[in-house]
Amino acid sequence: MGTVKIGSAPDSWGVWFADDPQQTPWERFLDEVAAAGYTRIELGPYGYLPTDPSRLKEELDKRGLTMTAGTIFEHLHRPDSWDSTWNDVSKAAELTAAMGAKHLVVIPSMWRDGVTGEITEPRLDREGQARHGRQVTELGRRIAEEFGLKTQYHPHADGHVDTHDTVETFLEDTDGAYVNLCLDTGHISYCGGDNLKLIQDHPDRIGYVHLKQVDPEILAVVEADGVGFGEAVRRGVMCEPPTGVPEFPPLLDALAGLDVDLFAIVEQDLYPCPPDVPLPIAERTLTYLRSHGGGVSI
Repeated sequence: MGTVKIGSAPDSWGVWFADDPQQTPWERFLDEVAAAGYTRIELGPYGYLPTDPSRLKEELDKRGLTMTAGTIFEHLHRPDSWDSTWNDVSKAAELTAAMGAKHLVVIPSMWRDGVTGEITEPRLDREGQARHGRQVTELGRRIAEEFGLKTQYHPHADGHVDTHDTVETFLEDTDGAYVNLCLDTGHISYCGGDNLKLIQDHPDRIGYVHLKQVDPEILAVVEADGVGFGEAVRRGVMCEPPTGVPEFPPLLDALAGLDVDLFAIVEQDLYPCPPDVPLPIAERTLTYLRSHGGGVSI
């Protein structure tokens, strides 16, 4: 059996942007994630935590924290987008590697406005999907070559890789030697996908995990209203475990059954949220995972 190593992320403290007055200050996030009992975190949006490697390492060390991955968006489906994507990716990758992490979570750009739900770009046709897959494979190759990081691709609601079918197509169009999947359980469920089937069908492509649950009743309403993902989050579509889907115990059992060591990062979208909300949720979630997570490693 493999080991599923649990951590948390700035996202669970209401952090989506590098700088936003609605968000939890970074010092408070680090203090509280450690107080909740976690020892592993993600970088979050580049620029939220200190970008000087020496200072960031000092801040993590004094709280007993280590970093598992950086996170960054890409927009390689657009023509002539390589340079701008690489500029963003390379900064995040350099800092991630300096912290001793081994993964970079890469997220697709959006095809609809996150608040209004307005379609801002056409969905990719089959040729566009294949071209995008080739570009992301090349991105993963360069990330590995220049920074020693493994690229874990994160399907995202309202993104160009979102539904179960588009995830399957993306895996077909990319090379597992350079790109694998950050299985975000909430985004997969939000888009009607089947997390357990993805694990069963692509065991060798599951390289990293974000643990998240969706409230099916709120999801039904936001789908009927046609709102974007940002508004859905504000309505509470991403909920505290174990109140949503997918169920975590069978999911964690399936991940442990892959017989590899995985990071599974708790990531409950809470943007925006009152400052006193995240810590109690984080504590309860960790207690729940310790009780119902089988072979998880805290």
